[in-house]
Amino acid sequence: MPKKGQLEMELSARITQWEKEYLGRGSLTCKADLLRDLAIVTLQGVLTPAEYELAAKSAGREQLKKYRNNLVESGRAQLEAILHDVLGRRLVSLHTDISTKTGERLIVFRLDAPWDDGIDKP
Repeated sequence: MPKKGQLEMELSARITQWEKEYLGRGSLTCKADLLRDLAIVTLQGVLTPAEYELAAKSAGREQLKKYRNNLVESGRAQLEAILHDVLGRRLVSLHTDISTKTGERLIVFRLDAPWDDGIDKP
């Protein structure tokens, strides 16, 4: 069975691939962390220069956050498949937000069981 670090790297790679294929553009960095029944994914550099410009005004920030969050939600089926392929777990809930100031996105996946159930521990 793969170790925690290997699973985190695989999940990061698969989320980055999904971003490029589904959203048309990937983040600059992607880091996944596994904790109990959570997979926490941090993505850096997800906003375009035009989106930073749009986010300079309050209405633009709200519009951008809503749009970007809706994009992630619309790809939920693919994200569920990735989690199942990599971790062997089903998705219970998905939470996401994006910082219009730093261009960082967080995605928190709640799994149906801890990621390490069934893995032999030393």
